[in-house]
Amino acid sequence: MVECDIRTNLCGIALDNPVIPASGTFGYGYEFAEIYDINCLGTFSFKGTTREPRFGNPTPRIAECRCGMLNAVGLQNPGVDRVISEELPKLKAVFSKPVMANVSGFSLDEYVEVCKKLDSEEQIGWFEVNISCPNVQGGGMHFGTDPESAAEVTKAVKAVTKKPVIIKLSPNVADITEIACACENAGADGLSLINTLVGMRIDLRKRKPLLANTTGGFSGPAVFPAALRMVYQTAEAVKIPIVGIGGVSTAEDVIEMMMAGACAVEVGTANLIRPTASRDIINELPKTMKKYGITSLEEIIGAAH
Repeated sequence: MVECDIRTNLCGIALDNPVIPASGTFGYGYEFAEIYDINCLGTFSFKGTTREPRFGNPTPRIAECRCGMLNAVGLQNPGVDRVISEELPKLKAVFSKPVMANVSGFSLDEYVEVCKKLDSEEQIGWFEVNISCPNVQGGGMHFGTDPESAAEVTKAVKAVTKKPVIIKLSPNVADITEIACACENAGADGLSLINTLVGMRIDLRKRKPLLANTTGGFSGPAVFPAALRMVYQTAEAVKIPIVGIGGVSTAEDVIEMMMAGACAVEVGTANLIRPTASRDIINELPKTMKKYGITSLEEIIGAAH
């Protein structure tokens, strides 16, 4: 019987499989390590990290909705210095593979400083630079909705690290390929997309927005078709590797994203609904590949084009 090969490669670094828990849904890994051996993952993207500690947005900042959820957490994190001194040592104790460092900022200098500090950390394999967070003011998505700003962040970060730089793109734009091409031309090693869509809910009894932030990032299975479309379009426009994100919750979703052009796939909201989701998807992959006559995942990257 032919064995299914679930390996892939992301920006020159080999992955045992393409499944990557998304930033903001997996903390710094060690909490999930209490539930299962997280070394089964391809890698994971740790919680969005900024220069200074952030408490995040006021509560309520999570809301459920049909086929998904809204979050307006607002990049809550302990700040880069404590991530280096406290979080990464705990992470290293439970995860033996290179990890993806998700970095956020409110200025060009902040992106540069955070990446520069994290660059010397041996376990970090890639930077995932978030220019697309819709839940903060004065930064985040501001950089990801303008091609020139996106290119500026890309160039600045590339100048302070030799590690692969993956730029995380916003779906809240008229043409995501314009931003993607700007990042590629500025030297990005890869792209991850999509971040959350902007959404909201209204409390019918109080007659006001349910989230204290008014709007939040909409994620979950309902956004999968939109995410898939943008991954497909971006794969047509650029030559650098793509990480597909958005509503992925099954092995079939992983294969569909890869056929659209992704070489790896992030799993987000599903981890919050079912903590073992990423592990379960990895376990399902060989059986699902056999169902569709697939022997190697790398062979199907971009197969739908």
